[in-house]
Amino acid sequence: MAQTRYLDDVYDIAERDGLETLYDKWASTYDDELTENSYVTPARIARAMAQTGCRGPVLDVGCGTGLSGLALTQAGYDVIDGCDISEAMVAEARAKGVYRTLTVTDPDKPLPVSPGSYPTIAAVGVVTVGAAPADLLDDLADALAPGGRLAFSFNDHALAEGSYVAKLGELLSRGFSLRFREYGPHIRARDLGSTVYVIEKRA
Repeated sequence: MAQTRYLDDVYDIAERDGLETLYDKWASTYDDELTENSYVTPARIARAMAQTGCRGPVLDVGCGTGLSGLALTQAGYDVIDGCDISEAMVAEARAKGVYRTLTVTDPDKPLPVSPGSYPTIAAVGVVTVGAAPADLLDDLADALAPGGRLAFSFNDHALAEGSYVAKLGELLSRGFSLRFREYGPHIRARDLGSTVYVIEKRA
């Protein structure tokens, strides 16, 4: 029986409830579809974190099925906590055995994280059209202590939309410094690219 494909649908959903429903339906085939299409941003972000000296433990926000956690583990991070709005995605991530804790979060409530709990927060392929709005960066920035690092990516859809790059500019103007920026492949089979960033909250 052929698997249902969702990659082409995700960028067209505007309502949050529809997005959560799609991710719940997608969970069981997500890894196969993304691997088949050469999704490389998790590995690129994990390498950027290691190259810039990001410390653990790491909070993996929007961890999905755990592809990002696997990439972080392969880059040498051994204490990773994950959270995601999709209960089905979190169940797939739990099965991988790479997370210390996993939490299903409510997007209408603040992240259940005490500010400064993590020296590094990662949002791999999360802050973009079809996933989280640019304002999520504010929440992640607030969760970091001075000196903390935020690693994330903007794919071509986010780079073209405008509000995402504008939000990054706001953060850089109010207490963050740019540690890493690199444009490269995101999903090779779809000829999609992404820019990977690591920014640091100034002391």
